[in-house]
Amino acid sequence: MFRDYDIHTDLALEDKERFESDNVEISGVSVEEFVDEEREIRVTEVKILTENGAKSMKKPIGTYITMEMANLVLPDEEYHHEVAKELAKHIGGVLKLDKTDYTALVVGLGNRDVTPDALGPHTIECLNVTRHIVREYGKYAVEEKTQMVSAIAPGVMAQTGMESYEIIKGIVDTIEADVVFVVDALAARNTKRLNRTIQIADTGIHPGSGVGNHRNEISKETLGVPVIAIGVPTVVDAATIVRDTMENLVSSLDNNDKYEIMQDLIAPHLYGMFVTPKDIDESIDRIGATIAEGLNILFSQET
Repeated sequence: MFRDYDIHTDLALEDKERFESDNVEISGVSVEEFVDEEREIRVTEVKILTENGAKSMKKPIGTYITMEMANLVLPDEEYHHEVAKELAKHIGGVLKLDKTDYTALVVGLGNRDVTPDALGPHTIECLNVTRHIVREYGKYAVEEKTQMVSAIAPGVMAQTGMESYEIIKGIVDTIEADVVFVVDALAARNTKRLNRTIQIADTGIHPGSGVGNHRNEISKETLGVPVIAIGVPTVVDAATIVRDTMENLVSSLDNNDKYEIMQDLIAPHLYGMFVTPKDIDESIDRIGATIAEGLNILFSQET
């Protein structure tokens, strides 16, 4: 394996797989896997339990749930509804609140003008927001029981001059939110997971980390309330494609020879290039609507 080439992934599952491929066990990390064969959904729960596990995985202590669905790219409304129900179940599983009625803020991170980064803003467009109705007419004004939900798509720093954290922190303090849900596009290590995977994490998120733009984290530590991150990998590092191709071609060589070949073939500028599928427009619309439906289901459930 080419560990010297530190290709980024936002998926905890892929970080764990990197160690497994080298036959390395990580202390302080547990993994459970569930497969729904009928709906073709594979769910992997990675729990980082200790500081040692966090250091090895390069991710905070917490729970990371990965839903893998090859059919997520298909325009099948019935299937996406099933995915939304499954998503609501797993988000509810990591949501630990000591109250049945709560105020939720849903944040759609990303740049709506850049399609692979528009997942967050598009999810917000499909979400049922209720805070203004409940405040004006009472909780019985809505058709069914629901939590008090607000939403914001704060844009990116180049558009606002502010970090997303600064905007979100101000809103959380003003509306006294009990929990924040953050939706964002991610980067993957495996091209097969693009637009086919949803990750849920109770550790918050670092905006822009997938493409090398490091901003203030959005987490319970910085906001003072639980933060549930929901992400879908929409881009992959171009160097990953080259590396995977070369690994197949030179599989018979030892690691030193592989490293020398990779060093010659991977141009430095590839490490700043990201690739997205050609049908990304349709995928963003479809998956954003599915995530919004999952959140709408969650907010209308009895807790």
